[in-house]
Amino acid sequence: MNINLRIDRLVLDGVPLAANQRPALQAAVAAELTRLLEKDGLQDGLSGGAFYRVPAAGIELPHDASPTQMGEDIAGAVYEAIGR
Repeated sequence: MNINLRIDRLVLDGVPLAANQRPALQAAVAAELTRLLEKDGLQDGLSGGAFYRVPAAGIELPHDASPTQMGEDIAGAVYEAIGR
């Protein structure tokens, strides 16, 4: 299976994150979402293409979470909206 994941824009309201932590969070979201897609794929009927918006369920991120952990949690929520 070939997966090419590109996230053009990620909007996170109320996330306690310094500007220098954004690249780590972005990389963690992309890596974890790619891992989940490679492992379990998409929901039936969502075979590829682009998603303009993915309305994921709200999640609570601990204030002491690392950007990597936040990224993995965010990717999990997004995957719940599009995954199997």
